[in-house]
Amino acid sequence: MSKQIILVAKSVTYYCMIDEDMFFAWINRISSITHYNGQGDELYLYVKSKRISNRDLRTLLALFYRYQVEMTQLAIFLNNSNKDWFYEGKHKGYWHKKVFKNKVTLNNK
Repeated sequence: MSKQIILVAKSVTYYCMIDEDMFFAWINRISSITHYNGQGDELYLYVKSKRISNRDLRTLLALFYRYQVEMTQLAIFLNNSNKDWFYEGKHKGYWHKKVFKNKVTLNNK
């Protein structure tokens, strides 16, 4: 059984009310996020497990990049089925350095 993952969006900056609305609309469209709640300046995103669809992972990458959420926490989603594009891709994506700052270990548990 997969363990639920909690991602933290800390001190997210919104430039207007519509920007904030769009942030939450975006979160609500990510099927791997079961729910979210906040405390102080932190928003907790509850993700079903470490095994999420490529679509959801790409959406999280874009969301975190756009709103400047700490991206290293997304490295937990690296697995054998996505490593070709997520980590080892010939042309490293815009997210690569932000997600994989630290040494990466592929863990498929």
